[in-house]
Amino acid sequence: MFALVDCNNFYVSCERVFNPGLLNKPVVVLSNNDGCFIARSEEAKAIGLAMGDPAHKNRELLRKHNVAVYSANFPLYGDMSARVMKTLETLAPDLEIYSIDECFLDLSGFGKFNLADYAAATRKTVQRNTGIPVSIGIGATKTIAKAANRMAKKNLSLGGVCILATKETARDALDVIAVEHIWGIGSQYAALLHKHHIHTAREFADAPANWVQKHLHITGARVQQELNGHSCLPLELVQPRKQSICTSRSFGSLVSSHEDLGYAIAHFTSKCAFKLRKENSRASLLTVFLYTSPFAEKEKRYRGTRTFALPFPSNSTIELQKAAQLLLDSLYRSGYGYKKAGVLVSGITDAKGPAVATLSLFDSDPLPQNEKQAMKLMETLDAVNSRFGQGTLRTASDNISGWKQRQEKLSPHYTTRWSDIIEIHA
Repeated sequence: MFALVDCNNFYVSCERVFNPGLLNKPVVVLSNNDGCFIARSEEAKAIGLAMGDPAHKNRELLRKHNVAVYSANFPLYGDMSARVMKTLETLAPDLEIYSIDECFLDLSGFGKFNLADYAAATRKTVQRNTGIPVSIGIGATKTIAKAANRMAKKNLSLGGVCILATKETARDALDVIAVEHIWGIGSQYAALLHKHHIHTAREFADAPANWVQKHLHITGARVQQELNGHSCLPLELVQPRKQSICTSRSFGSLVSSHEDLGYAIAHFTSKCAFKLRKENSRASLLTVFLYTSPFAEKEKRYRGTRTFALPFPSNSTIELQKAAQLLLDSLYRSGYGYKKAGVLVSGITDAKGPAVATLSLFDSDPLPQNEKQAMKLMETLDAVNSRFGQGTLRTASDNISGWKQRQEKLSPHYTTRWSDIIEIHA
């Protein structure tokens, strides 16, 4: 038995935790550079604001309904997500963090308990500990739990909980779920199923297995098995190591100078290096890319990408920034206005394992002395930033003043920056 816990309108809910005046009011959160809607409260959905719509095309609607608009505050959302997951860890024997706002729980052996009471208590505990409202779907498989969660969110009469614990209740629910809303069925597969007159999850579950295997391959076959109550997708208790990590941004305004691009590339590299260290990983390849706007005049368009093979796998911000600046020097073309840039690290290995590099047979030390020193320096950097907030300590080249993305409606970093902590005066 599995439960899927999903935070309701997560980014909006995070903003409401620290600003209760937003409750019961329309609220939206914008993407990078304050471009499109990436989260909406139920009140915002009700007035017709659609996910992914550009904010500038909805100015009149936003003004008319006095919608609260926020720039995405990802450090806050990431911290609140960690708090939700920490709470859930205490409520189930095992869990799988599926995304920033979703988590699967292993409910094996919970059959002797009242699942409705358990789900209600879980919602109450998460709300009390974090302020975040959640919906819970329970089913015999992860796919059914996902379907149950969708019903819990769509049907307000269910009180945020939907339990499809038996085959009969699950099959009845599948009758009202369209194939395009089945977890694991993308738009192309959904179009194929509609073409063959398969429109609901139940019709898909009842389709000939050999036909599903032929047309939807192993992915579709597993989904069908899951819908029929046969668990094919166990919890991923250990997340697979990422093959690559990318940090990129579209700039709020065009960036032309080599200096400002250098600051941006250094900042992106710093982000990648931090993620590597957080996952106890090192990278052996680093890629830098620069793009002008695709809508620029043809003679003013440019797309450049270069990759550098590091002599040793590294997660040192300093070493990776050196490589990134070399790539930028070779990529940069003056006279262009750049709209987007980014850094990607790949060839990722375990930081605890031996460093594999191109060494002489006579080399006895797997890591050069400067890399060992860099590791100690990075430990200090991470410790300072963990205590006083990300960005407190950084390299001189990591300067965002010349290229900073547009975030005109950013809320304070309530939980990740000392200066933004809410003060309570007795």
